[in-house]
Amino acid sequence: MSLISEWLRERRITEVECVTPDFTGIARGKIVPREKFNEDDGMRLPQVVLVQTVTGEYAEGITPSTDPDMVLIPDPNTIRLVPWAKDPVAQVIHDCFHFDGTPVELSPRYVLRRVLKLYEERGWEPVVAPEMEFYLVDINRDPDLPLQPPLGRTGRPETGRKAYSIDAVNEYDDLFEDVYDYCDAQGLQIDTLIHEVGACQMEINFLHGNALELADQIFLFKRTVREAAIRHQMYATFMAKPMEHEPGSAMHIHMSVVDKTSGKNIYSNDDGQPSTVFLSIHRWHAKNTFRR
Repeated sequence: MSLISEWLRERRITEVECVTPDFTGIARGKIVPREKFNEDDGMRLPQVVLVQTVTGEYAEGITPSTDPDMVLIPDPNTIRLVPWAKDPVAQVIHDCFHFDGTPVELSPRYVLRRVLKLYEERGWEPVVAPEMEFYLVDINRDPDLPLQPPLGRTGRPETGRKAYSIDAVNEYDDLFEDVYDYCDAQGLQIDTLIHEVGACQMEINFLHGNALELADQIFLFKRTVREAAIRHQMYATFMAKPMEHEPGSAMHIHMSVVDKTSGKNIYSNDDGQPSTVFLSIHRWHAKNTFRR
């Protein structure tokens, strides 16, 4: 019996969410009954779902006009429980392949693997720690109306900007208790929670780790926060600029690059000063980054 089959059996899983990220980070895939899940054969999806936009359109000219299918094969290292489901449900991230067994090159996980391969060829390993900013907003059924902050435990919406306010975060204690519980159940290595500058703008940081594993965790984390928010009668959005008069949100990535032979950070000298590698990268960015 395979690792996935044994995992599903031990937890008496009834359904499996077979997911893969598209290029906007949205989970695409199928939900199948446990008895229909076949990890060897995988499942089929059209390639075009990888380039579907958040508003439902498709980026043209990237995938073949014949709209071919691709084969999705589960990665056993990514299987987790869906902690907010009523029944025992599993989720597993799939990799995308053509029918001849070659990877689908525009698959986001494959793109990241190609980048990591370039580091590996130099004998390097990136170590990353993402910071995720997002807004909590009140339920809004009319898309023509602007988003508003939700009610907190005091029964009032947040007004003004309360950067790093502990009391402002505590307004939503019940929500964040669920977020931390859900993340713990999925093995998502979240760390610090802070209130950002905007009205009801929050940030949760992740522990440092492997780049591909952290990418998977971020993918699942965004689903987790949205699901937790819905259960507390509000929405969570990771949009870059959801409110016109509030600061934008972003994902920041702290990154070190370790030389696998020496075990040292290539960005830093032994005395803690920036290395020549770091200074070269800094000068390149200063030269090539557009500035107003």
